[in-house]
Amino acid sequence: MEDDDGQDYVDKSRVLNVPPLRCLAPIFPSTPSFPSFSHPQASSPFMCPPPAGHFPPGFASFYPFSGYPDSHNMQTPMPFGFNGSIPAVPINSFRSGANGDAGSSGRSSRNPGPSQYEEEEGYSDWVHVNDGEDSSKAATKKKRIPKRARAGSGQDINVASSDVDVDAMVDKIVESFNLMDFDTFKRADGDKDSVGYIRMIYDLLRRKLSQIEDSKESTPGVTRRPDLRAGTILMNKGIRTNVKKRIGVVPGVEVGDIFFFRMEMCLVGLHAPIMAGIDYMGLKVSQDEEPVAVSIVSSGGYEDNSEDADVLVYSGQGGNINNKGMEITDQKLERGNLALEKSLHRGNEVRVIRGVKDIANPTGKIYVYDGLYKIQESWVDKGKSGCNVFKYKLVRLSGQPEAYTVWKSVQQWKDGSTARVGVISHDLTSGAESIPVSLVNDVDDEKWPSNFTYYPGLKYSKPVNSNESSTGCGCHGGCLAGNSSCPCIQKNGGNLPYTTNGVLVSQKPLIHECGSSCICPPNCKNRVCQSGLKIRLEVFKTKDKGWGLRSWDPIRSGAFICEYGGEVTDITSAEELRCVNDDDYIFDATRTNQSGEGFLNASNETLKIPFPLIINAKHAGNVARFMNHSCSPNVFWQPVLRENSKECDLHIVFYAYRHIPPMTELTYSYGIVPPDRADQRRKKCLCGSAK
Repeated sequence: MEDDDGQDYVDKSRVLNVPPLRCLAPIFPSTPSFPSFSHPQASSPFMCPPPAGHFPPGFASFYPFSGYPDSHNMQTPMPFGFNGSIPAVPINSFRSGANGDAGSSGRSSRNPGPSQYEEEEGYSDWVHVNDGEDSSKAATKKKRIPKRARAGSGQDINVASSDVDVDAMVDKIVESFNLMDFDTFKRADGDKDSVGYIRMIYDLLRRKLSQIEDSKESTPGVTRRPDLRAGTILMNKGIRTNVKKRIGVVPGVEVGDIFFFRMEMCLVGLHAPIMAGIDYMGLKVSQDEEPVAVSIVSSGGYEDNSEDADVLVYSGQGGNINNKGMEITDQKLERGNLALEKSLHRGNEVRVIRGVKDIANPTGKIYVYDGLYKIQESWVDKGKSGCNVFKYKLVRLSGQPEAYTVWKSVQQWKDGSTARVGVISHDLTSGAESIPVSLVNDVDDEKWPSNFTYYPGLKYSKPVNSNESSTGCGCHGGCLAGNSSCPCIQKNGGNLPYTTNGVLVSQKPLIHECGSSCICPPNCKNRVCQSGLKIRLEVFKTKDKGWGLRSWDPIRSGAFICEYGGEVTDITSAEELRCVNDDDYIFDATRTNQSGEGFLNASNETLKIPFPLIINAKHAGNVARFMNHSCSPNVFWQPVLRENSKECDLHIVFYAYRHIPPMTELTYSYGIVPPDRADQRRKKCLCGSAK
């Protein structure tokens, strides 16, 4: 086979029955029913980190890093995308570290405390593997890793326990996405659609697994990891893209994209190691190979300097810097450090992912892809411990969209150190919402939406009788996911519709939330959309679509955004407004949903509207009235019925269709008017989507 430069190289993609000098069991045992797309005859992909450096005396190179007789006849790329070998050493096991920086980056912590696990829904990016600097003990004690992998400090990670047929559930999700069209080419080299599909499937599966785990009793000392389990399942099924490791741009991944889990970056080929802070590959130079860095994750756990949004001073790996109880030593020019040094001299681009705090989860992180950088210089500095630490200065390439700079600007607006340009009002709601909503216009001279009064909820002019009885629940402390006797849970199909952190699991025909008939408290996990806004929103003037809506905060897929506020009207009144072209702020729940919202619904069920709800927000409404249409929306709406024994308490609620970075316009599909309606008036779409 030939690489991109026309040079011959050996494909080292599979481990058959040849064990390495030291064996590493995969984090999850592979399942025979999970065929590998990259190699149908194999049960699982080769999943060990790439070793680098020199062999110790007495050792020679070995498969899979030195090739084997028929390697040129194999057409399978390595599951983690290595093209060519890297100078090998016996396989080291890898230990986790703070903020997920370990593995081949050497950023590890021998006994991580709770703050080092408790990221992202109560768990961090911690995985089962141990650091190579103490690999002999790890290999002796753990030649075979069980389903519950030890997580340090007496903690266990529950990665595979479930009474549900997860394989059938995965097949159903995959079938709903029609992945028959997701061919080998898209797995090797993705595009925007394929990356979007992979991320959507991953997040849906992860939330489904979270829902399953939430319904079980928690086990002391066990940290549940649906993020790792979902990623491993998809890897074993070959549902991933951009498998081939590469320097520079990753097809389908855009600068500014955000990730709430390291596994997401691995599945789309942005940053392969689940834990490592430095990702690198072997690059053939004449007859030799040398490691070069392809991406780094700066997550704030080390002495990195990121005050300048376009410059990053990145600290090297190793030296036991975060290994509590171990002696801190000088870092060595090997592994990731060597790859960064080689990249400095070669001048190749390095992808930079920055980790920032998740304001919705103080122990969690959000990863922001900040684009391509080049290493400008390197040096050795004395760290806080007094030992030598490698430092690398990376400078962002010009001409790229803003990413981390936007986060820095928003933070400055929040703390008041910088004024937001174009602000007309710091709170459009005049205190009606618990979180202020800014009104901004830096486009023209319009000062205020005409004839508009802010109203946060829904106004019913007269009660609507309910067609079904509503007794409400008797959950004094709040509805619990495992309580099968709760009538509200029963109406939702036997599960709470939300995960423990309030994220919607999937779109449903109708969500039943607790209401006035229930005795559960306001903080009940089944009252997610009843406590007002949870994110900082901004109404802003667009260049060609009137007013629009965006968020200062990042929004994760499935998160509650707002409900549609306004005055409930009837079909006749709505038709009268349409006849005089005065229906710009009419929300019609009888319109057909379209443009992708169904991707969150693995069952492909249609929405169930108890009665034809139509809302007029022209003169009184909330932030939802400012959301524009898009044929490629990032928000979807969902009917939510609150339990009420006296009347039908129906609401229209908006959730994030995918992860949404700060200052991105929020849009949803306005849908299609039913064919039996006389009104056939069309409007020109200005969303700019290719669809």
